[in-house]
Amino acid sequence: MNRLDRAPLTGQGPLLLAPDAVLLPEGPTDGYAVLVDDGLFQAVGPAAQLAGAHPGLDAVRLPGHLLMPGFVDAHHHLTQSFGAALAFGEPSEIFRRVWVPLEGALDEESAYTAAKLASFEALRGGFTTVTDAGTRAGVDVDVVASAARDAGIRCVLGLVCNDTDREPGSGPRAVLDDAEKHLARYDGDPLVHPSLAVSIPEAATEPTLRDTARLAAEAGAVVQIHVNEHLAGVERSLLRHGLRPLEHLHRVGALGPQLLAAHATMLTPRELALLADTGAAVSYNPVASAWKGNAVAAATDMTERGIRVGLGTDGTRGDGFRLAEAAEFAQRLAYGLTTGDSSCGAGWTWLEHATRGGAGAVGLGGRTGTVAPGRAADFLLVDIDTPELALSWDLPWELVRRGNRDQITAVFVAGRLRMWHGRPTDWDGDALVRRAAELARAAVTGAGVVRAHPTSTEARARHERTVIL
Repeated sequence: MNRLDRAPLTGQGPLLLAPDAVLLPEGPTDGYAVLVDDGLFQAVGPAAQLAGAHPGLDAVRLPGHLLMPGFVDAHHHLTQSFGAALAFGEPSEIFRRVWVPLEGALDEESAYTAAKLASFEALRGGFTTVTDAGTRAGVDVDVVASAARDAGIRCVLGLVCNDTDREPGSGPRAVLDDAEKHLARYDGDPLVHPSLAVSIPEAATEPTLRDTARLAAEAGAVVQIHVNEHLAGVERSLLRHGLRPLEHLHRVGALGPQLLAAHATMLTPRELALLADTGAAVSYNPVASAWKGNAVAAATDMTERGIRVGLGTDGTRGDGFRLAEAAEFAQRLAYGLTTGDSSCGAGWTWLEHATRGGAGAVGLGGRTGTVAPGRAADFLLVDIDTPELALSWDLPWELVRRGNRDQITAVFVAGRLRMWHGRPTDWDGDALVRRAAELARAAVTGAGVVRAHPTSTEARARHERTVIL
């Protein structure tokens, strides 16, 4: 294993980085270097060529390391980090019993701390971008923006535009006014990119679904909507509209390239065709399916149909390598085993969806997700001189199957070193964790969370009592 010197990576001027390999869209390429300056990749090419073109720069050698794009989390709930473990062993649609009351119990400090804690975990796991689907906490959404910005992570920030449960006098017009202000609020922000969000289609009126789609499309932003995630939601839509949720969105004019459909686990062939025909994108959240879902999204089928797909954690665990592995693993169990598909995307598919594809799905395809000139220098230095990766025959597959966050030496966002061996470089991560633990106890205790199952310790005790009896 190769230990790097941190000092040459912390300078303010141009950085000429020469790792053993660079992960490009076509695959890992040996002997390449990158020039980073002003937050961007300025040049990418053969190391000798870049060194000759920039004789005044000393190349920073990175032996035993791969330089690769940072992971993009296409679906997160940053202010839910205090209750992540409350989802263990719970049935579907826990948002009604867990997330709504928990976020409702947050004040400004606890919402900020929860969001920064989630950002910390994401950075440690190699995510350089997180996509927040909007908070239900009764605070200004800029609290979440500040937390992400202070942590040093890029954030696609959703503003919840639900209007079916608003008080009289604060209906669709007020929602759209807030949406327009939100889309303009972060114009020019280097790390925060605004988006709109609707929790589920039934949470917004038809005019609001249609108008948020229009506003987002005009602004080049996305609208995040949880779509066809759980059987109960599909059935409610059928009873209310005679249509499944995605069909309902199509009927009201809310499908299009601006839509980021979260989960999309229960789609008919017709609904898959609607996604492909309208250019909508999907956040495939495999860990969420395993922990609290009804089904696994048909992501391999979506890929073959040309549907844009990103990978999302849904706030489950912030490890980009484990997310990519879960994406492949879930497809293999849900679809590959029954069809004899032993490849299930051949490894590269899931790296693609975790990086460049994810950036495209969340509306940042022209900004991040790829090591290329002009793109944001959001990247990882991954130690590949380890027992897991050193004997490489097929590095993309091995990154998916055997990669882990403990192999990430450094995380850069917008050209700045943000994490070094899992620790923040310019703020106190330990102090944040301690404060989060204090605030989380108070928030969860006062939230009125209702769980369907006991804790694992209590469940074991009940099991033992039953066995004895």
